Amino acid sequence: MTLVAFLTGAGVSTDSGIPDYRGPDGVWTKDPDAEKLVTYEYYMGDPEIRRRAWQVRRRQRTLTAEPNAAHRAIAELSAAGMAVRVITQNVDGLHQLAGLPARKVLELHGSALKFVCTQCGERGPMEAALARVDAGEDDPACLICGGILKSTTVMFGEHLDPVVLGEAVSITKACEVFFAVGSSLQVQPAAGLAGVAAQHGARLIVVNGEPTPYDELADEVVREPIGTALPRLLEELVAA
Repeated sequence: MTLVAFLTGAGVSTDSGIPDYRGPDGVWTKDPDAEKLVTYEYYMGDPEIRRRAWQVRRRQRTLTAEPNAAHRAIAELSAAGMAVRVITQNVDGLHQLAGLPARKVLELHGSALKFVCTQCGERGPMEAALARVDAGEDDPACLICGGILKSTTVMFGEHLDPVVLGEAVSITKACEVFFAVGSSLQVQPAAGLAGVAAQHGARLIVVNGEPTPYDELADEVVREPIGTALPRLLEELVAA
């Protein structure tokens, strides 16, 4: 059975109301200083950065967003019997919410749906931490040990989970078709998976609104809106 792998980036979730980061209207394009909010050194060392980060989490649509046509198309491909694996840079859980089994999704950059204590490792749902912010705590501390809380996302300055990354590399080497969708392919090591796929003989298809460093390696580059392009491409894949 053909194994189809997807590397999905922020562009996959923009139709769900979650802004991307590096696109023309991206969060960091408009406000480069916002990158500090997701940089471990700044976050841990500056209470004001943490307060700003908690307010951003309150305003984000990540916890209330719904899957869009791209998420559903991938889930439907899997439900139709195709061997599918998703390697995602996103932290919104929308692939799983669309119906793709969690075992088929590798979250390279963790999840925004939970929090973790950086001192004792206590974890819980992000809704619980945000409820405390809503109640007036501008930088909620761990209720167990008093340590600093953060989302279970991988911040700049933190290492990816080596087990998750290893599984991603194995899937990339084994797949026959590799879609890089909605990713600027600028953040390593995730971006390098596109090159690994090409080197191991996979058909590489890049679907992104802006040029990427891996376009020259791709068998096909698609600049159409992801929400319409990806369902069409997957229908063609099934038909073939």
